[in-house]
Amino acid sequence: MPEDELSRSSHSNPGKSLVNGIKTNPASNSPKSSLSVPMGPPVYVDLAYIPNHCSGKNTDPEFFKRVRASYYVVSGNDAANGEPSRAVLDALLEGKSQWGENLQVTLIPTHDTEVTREWYQQTHEKQQELNIMVLASSSTVVMQDESFPACKIEF
Repeated sequence: MPEDELSRSSHSNPGKSLVNGIKTNPASNSPKSSLSVPMGPPVYVDLAYIPNHCSGKNTDPEFFKRVRASYYVVSGNDAANGEPSRAVLDALLEGKSQWGENLQVTLIPTHDTEVTREWYQQTHEKQQELNIMVLASSSTVVMQDESFPACKIEF
Protein backbone atom coordinates (compact mmCIF):
# COMPACT_ATOMS: atom_id res chain seq x y z
CA MET A 1 0.00 0.00 0.00
CA PRO A 2 1.49 3.39 -0.94
CA GLU A 3 2.33 5.70 1.91
CA ASP A 4 -0.43 8.23 1.07
CA GLU A 5 -3.08 5.42 1.10
CA LEU A 6 -1.75 4.14 4.43
CA SER A 7 -1.94 7.67 5.82
CA ARG A 8 -5.54 8.09 4.57
CA SER A 9 -6.62 4.74 6.01
CA SER A 10 -5.23 5.70 9.40
CA HIS A 11 -7.04 9.06 9.35
CA SER A 12 -10.33 7.60 8.10
CA ASN A 13 -10.30 5.00 10.86
CA PRO A 14 -9.15 6.80 14.04
CA GLY A 15 -8.00 4.59 16.88
CA LYS A 16 -6.88 1.88 14.48
CA SER A 17 -3.59 1.33 12.69
CA LEU A 18 -2.13 -1.36 10.46
CA VAL A 19 0.48 -3.85 11.63
CA ASN A 20 1.53 -6.30 8.94
CA GLY A 21 -1.74 -5.54 7.13
CA ILE A 22 -3.88 -6.30 10.21
CA LYS A 23 -5.93 -3.58 11.89
CA THR A 24 -4.94 -3.17 15.50
CA ASN A 25 -5.79 -0.91 18.40
CA PRO A 26 -2.77 1.31 19.21
CA ALA A 27 -3.97 1.72 22.81
CA SER A 28 -2.73 -1.78 23.39
CA ASN A 29 1.04 -2.07 23.09
CA SER A 30 1.08 -5.75 23.98
CA PRO A 31 2.05 -7.99 21.06
CA LYS A 32 -0.24 -10.69 22.49
CA SER A 33 -3.35 -8.53 22.31
CA SER A 34 -2.57 -6.65 19.10
CA LEU A 35 -2.69 -9.75 16.90
CA SER A 36 -5.53 -11.90 18.10
CA VAL A 37 -5.51 -15.52 17.01
CA PRO A 38 -8.89 -17.13 16.53
CA MET A 39 -9.70 -19.84 19.05
CA GLY A 40 -9.58 -23.38 17.83
CA PRO A 41 -9.14 -26.86 19.17
CA PRO A 42 -5.94 -27.61 21.10
CA VAL A 43 -2.98 -29.10 19.27
CA TYR A 44 -1.47 -32.28 20.72
CA VAL A 45 2.24 -32.91 20.14
CA ASP A 46 4.84 -35.21 21.59
CA LEU A 47 7.49 -32.54 22.18
CA ALA A 48 7.26 -28.75 22.39
CA TYR A 49 10.08 -26.29 22.90
CA ILE A 50 8.91 -23.38 25.06
CA PRO A 51 9.53 -20.34 22.85
CA ASN A 52 12.15 -17.65 23.39
CA HIS A 53 14.23 -19.50 26.01
CA CYS A 54 11.22 -19.66 28.35
CA SER A 55 10.95 -15.88 28.44
CA GLY A 56 7.64 -14.32 29.43
CA LYS A 57 7.65 -12.16 26.27
CA ASN A 58 5.84 -14.69 24.07
CA THR A 59 4.47 -17.43 26.30
CA ASP A 60 1.44 -17.27 28.56
CA PRO A 61 -1.22 -19.69 29.89
CA GLU A 62 -2.94 -19.59 26.49
CA PHE A 63 0.12 -21.27 24.92
CA PHE A 64 -0.19 -24.20 27.32
CA LYS A 65 -3.97 -24.40 26.86
CA ARG A 66 -3.58 -24.68 23.09
CA VAL A 67 -0.25 -26.52 22.68
CA ARG A 68 -0.58 -29.72 24.69
CA ALA A 69 2.65 -31.67 24.76
CA SER A 70 3.83 -34.83 26.45
CA TYR A 71 7.22 -33.12 26.86
CA TYR A 72 8.06 -29.42 27.16
CA VAL A 73 11.69 -28.33 26.83
CA VAL A 74 12.70 -25.33 28.96
CA SER A 75 15.99 -23.84 27.81
CA GLY A 76 16.71 -20.66 29.66
CA ASN A 77 19.89 -19.78 31.50
CA ASP A 78 19.99 -15.99 31.56
CA ALA A 79 18.58 -14.63 34.81
CA ALA A 80 19.35 -11.04 33.80
CA ASN A 81 16.88 -11.38 30.89
CA GLY A 82 14.31 -13.32 32.91
CA GLU A 83 15.13 -16.67 31.31
CA PRO A 84 13.67 -18.96 32.34
CA SER A 85 10.67 -16.99 33.49
CA ARG A 86 8.85 -18.00 36.66
CA ALA A 87 5.68 -16.59 35.08
CA VAL A 88 6.00 -19.03 32.16
CA LEU A 89 6.49 -21.98 34.50
CA ASP A 90 3.42 -20.86 36.45
CA ALA A 91 1.55 -20.49 33.14
CA LEU A 92 2.22 -24.19 32.49
CA LEU A 93 0.42 -25.03 35.73
CA GLU A 94 -2.47 -22.70 34.93
CA GLY A 95 -2.83 -23.89 31.34
CA LYS A 96 -2.54 -27.58 32.20
CA SER A 97 -5.16 -27.22 34.95
CA GLN A 98 -7.69 -26.36 32.23
CA TRP A 99 -7.04 -29.34 29.95
CA GLY A 100 -9.89 -31.34 31.44
CA GLU A 101 -7.84 -34.51 31.16
CA ASN A 102 -4.95 -35.59 33.33
CA LEU A 103 -2.37 -36.55 30.71
CA GLN A 104 1.21 -37.08 31.87
CA VAL A 105 3.46 -34.10 31.08
CA THR A 106 7.22 -34.07 31.46
CA LEU A 107 9.13 -30.81 31.79
CA ILE A 108 12.76 -30.95 30.63
CA PRO A 109 14.91 -28.06 31.81
CA THR A 110 18.17 -27.83 29.88
CA HIS A 111 19.86 -25.89 32.68
CA ASP A 112 19.75 -26.15 36.44
CA THR A 113 18.76 -22.62 37.47
CA GLU A 114 17.66 -21.05 40.71
CA VAL A 115 14.32 -20.10 39.14
CA THR A 116 13.52 -23.69 38.11
CA ARG A 117 14.68 -25.10 41.45
CA GLU A 118 12.55 -22.64 43.44
CA TRP A 119 9.54 -23.18 41.18
CA TYR A 120 9.91 -26.95 41.49
CA GLN A 121 10.07 -26.82 45.29
CA GLN A 122 7.28 -24.26 45.75
CA THR A 123 4.82 -25.91 43.34
CA HIS A 124 5.67 -29.59 43.79
CA GLU A 125 2.24 -30.52 45.17
CA LYS A 126 0.47 -28.76 42.28
CA GLN A 127 2.77 -30.54 39.81
CA GLN A 128 1.82 -33.91 41.28
CA GLU A 129 -1.87 -33.02 41.23
CA LEU A 130 -1.61 -32.08 37.52
CA ASN A 131 0.53 -35.13 36.62
CA ILE A 132 3.59 -33.03 35.72
CA MET A 133 7.03 -34.55 36.15
CA VAL A 134 10.22 -32.49 36.04
CA LEU A 135 13.32 -34.31 34.82
CA ALA A 136 16.51 -33.71 36.73
CA SER A 137 19.70 -33.43 34.74
CA SER A 138 21.41 -36.52 36.11
CA SER A 139 23.04 -37.70 32.88
CA THR A 140 26.12 -36.18 31.31
CA VAL A 141 27.37 -36.43 27.74
CA VAL A 142 31.11 -36.09 27.20
CA MET A 143 32.32 -35.13 23.73
CA GLN A 144 35.96 -34.31 23.08
CA ASP A 145 36.89 -31.72 25.73
CA GLU A 146 33.34 -30.74 26.60
CA SER A 147 30.70 -32.25 28.89
CA PHE A 148 27.07 -31.22 29.27
CA PRO A 149 23.82 -32.54 30.83
CA ALA A 150 21.59 -34.73 28.70
CA CYS A 151 18.17 -36.36 28.81
CA LYS A 152 16.89 -39.40 26.96
CA ILE A 153 13.35 -39.12 25.68
CA GLU A 154 11.44 -42.17 24.50
CA PHE A 155 8.21 -42.04 22.52
